[in-house]
Amino acid sequence: MSVPNEQMIKGYQPSPHIDESRRFGLVDTVWIVAVLIASIIGFGQYSEALDAYTTGTLFGTAALLAFVGWIWPAMRWLTGIVAVISLYALWQYNTLGADGAIGREALADFQESSFLFKFLLSSTAATMWMVTLYLLSIPTYFIGTLARSNYGLKVGSALVWAGSVMGFVGFFSRWRESYLINMDYGHIPVGNLYEVFIVFAVFTALLYLYYEKRYNNRSLGGFVMLIVGVSLAFLLWYQHDRAAHVIEPLVPALNSWWMKIHVPANFIGYGTFAIAAMVGIAYLIKYKMGGDGPNDRLPKLAVMDDIQYKAIALGFAFFTIATILGAMWAAEAWGGYWSWDPKETWALIVWLNYAAWLHMRLTKGWRGPIMAWWSIGGLLITSFAFLGVNMFLSGLHSYGEL
Repeated sequence: MSVPNEQMIKGYQPSPHIDESRRFGLVDTVWIVAVLIASIIGFGQYSEALDAYTTGTLFGTAALLAFVGWIWPAMRWLTGIVAVISLYALWQYNTLGADGAIGREALADFQESSFLFKFLLSSTAATMWMVTLYLLSIPTYFIGTLARSNYGLKVGSALVWAGSVMGFVGFFSRWRESYLINMDYGHIPVGNLYEVFIVFAVFTALLYLYYEKRYNNRSLGGFVMLIVGVSLAFLLWYQHDRAAHVIEPLVPALNSWWMKIHVPANFIGYGTFAIAAMVGIAYLIKYKMGGDGPNDRLPKLAVMDDIQYKAIALGFAFFTIATILGAMWAAEAWGGYWSWDPKETWALIVWLNYAAWLHMRLTKGWRGPIMAWWSIGGLLITSFAFLGVNMFLSGLHSYGEL
């Protein structure tokens, strides 16, 4: 088999230069100070319930948020809007359970009696708004792309931003609701398939919005949000058929500090792998239609190739971190770093797949259709590792089965 290279790929152009410079100004300083103050207030409010690990997680998350807000100013607006809405919802909830839990029925009665909570601020209502806005963005993006309508594409982006706000509001509301139902139920909402599908949708959407801004092109939005839409279709089925939205206590194996960092790191990896695969589909469509041309509706092949590479590189880094964290968690929970459990085995397969992808890209110069097909295949492998193992295999991670 001959090795593909830049000269063999029809329509290939060198990757565009992207200015990575970012001046540090007064607004950046204000942003970082605001995040630091918020984290200190949070620590002061909940210090009695925080150990050294969770304290490190709190300030580490604050540092990461400050950095992301510096390199991507749009995240400041998202953070501010989410903070205002979520703090109002939490303040209202705190008036109910200031001294502890109030029970499931009392919480439901309050949500039913309040218009804002019934239709907007409860975790279920906010999540449904997220689902609706994300699903509406798919046809909006595609219509905007086909019609070459910048306005339509901007509306698509606005829908994704609004959906992300509601996803985070639902996340924080669900977190507080778990404690209001029963103090022993309280947990960060990344403990079951319903909750992590929400995390996947929001992370994937936000990561796409970053690449959308970075490459100044919105025409891939329909492709990326399509995979988000598929995950949301599963979420709706899971909620309707299994009542998965009902808050239940964590299984003992998940009641750990490690979950707070292992799961989010994993889903940054899953989200970027999904983006690379959907961009790969767009790449192949354009390639089969003749490549770059004067009537392009999609980004140039070189741009899509570069997005795939950057997405997989970022995802691989976070997936590697998540795998290491998972091994450390396993050592604490089960007494060994690795047990060849089906979930662990398939995580290794995913890691090896993308390690090979990056190796061929960086050392052999592979680009073009073969890498697009590979990224699509990688998504299939990742999907089985994420969901298929839970459905068809059993092991130490069987608590995540459908």
